[in-house]
Amino acid sequence: QVQLVESGGGLVQAGGSLRLSCAASGTTNNINVMAWYRQAPWKQRELVASITGVGNTNYADSVKGRFTISRDNAKNTVYLQMISLKPEDTAVYYCYLERSAGYFKYWGQGTQVTVSS
Repeated sequence: QVQLVESGGGLVQAGGSLRLSCAASGTTNNINVMAWYRQAPWKQRELVASITGVGNTNYADSVKGRFTISRDNAKNTVYLQMISLKPEDTAVYYCYLERSAGYFKYWGQGTQVTVSS
């Protein structure tokens, strides 16, 4: 089993910045993809950014140029640096992790990000 603990959410004004962290513990061998998803009220959960074990990244069009995903494999931690935040970025942000080529999938409990206008 893998436990994911997220931190770094909060309330920020539009144009501000936040950095989310997600630390994995437990059975952390063979971690492949680590990612951040978000879910706004009344909307479906969507992929924000993902990163593979070798550092290949993928971003939603809405966050390109503003968000940066990174990971520290030694610490089994993934980060999401968010700048130029907009009110439409307001959502619960979830950490996501895959092990063993996607055979095992895990979600964090979520952290609230609120951007005021």
